[in-house]
Amino acid sequence: MSPKNTYYKNVATTIINNLKKRQMDGFYFETAKEAVEKANSYLNEGCTVSYGGSMTLSESGMLASLQNNASITLFDRSKATSPEETTEIYHKALSADYYFMSTNAITTDGELINVDGNGNRVAALIYGPKTVFVLVGMNKVCRNEQDALLRVHNTASPMNCNRLEKQTPCAATGICADCLSPDCICNQTVITRRSGIPGRIKVLLIGEELGY
Repeated sequence: MSPKNTYYKNVATTIINNLKKRQMDGFYFETAKEAVEKANSYLNEGCTVSYGGSMTLSESGMLASLQNNASITLFDRSKATSPEETTEIYHKALSADYYFMSTNAITTDGELINVDGNGNRVAALIYGPKTVFVLVGMNKVCRNEQDALLRVHNTASPMNCNRLEKQTPCAATGICADCLSPDCICNQTVITRRSGIPGRIKVLLIGEELGY
């Protein structure tokens, strides 16, 4: 095992122990492939599934795996043909058996830090789906809430604004301007410090750099 992989595993072990104190289940996988296989092992035939916007889900292969799984009912936002249909899928997602997402950052103390635009992703994290899977590359690990929010606003948000072709100051400069522009995607900040329902949130840490 390389020094980097050893480091990732050691940090992940610390996070998993802290997640347990917060009533969240944590797992560590060296590869995204292993994480996808673990997540799929929970899905039973006929279950309902949905997901939030996430480059991690795409890069890990998790999203393609869900879209190619004929045994589940997937509330798939990519199939929407109108804004109204997208909104309908967002609402259906809140009643899903399983919801998949990533997180903008995770602290070594086991807190999930998310800053959202529409709010559908953090809404599902907070309430609704019976089980939430959070796939996280180790590049998103931060020391504390302050560092996590700095990471979100100055790394994840500018990249996502570029990806979504948003006209925001951070898209042009790469630096957060704490803007209130029409295209701002930093509308809700959610810090998940504990799961009220034991084991509802399952965090799959992956020893790869994934997402923004």
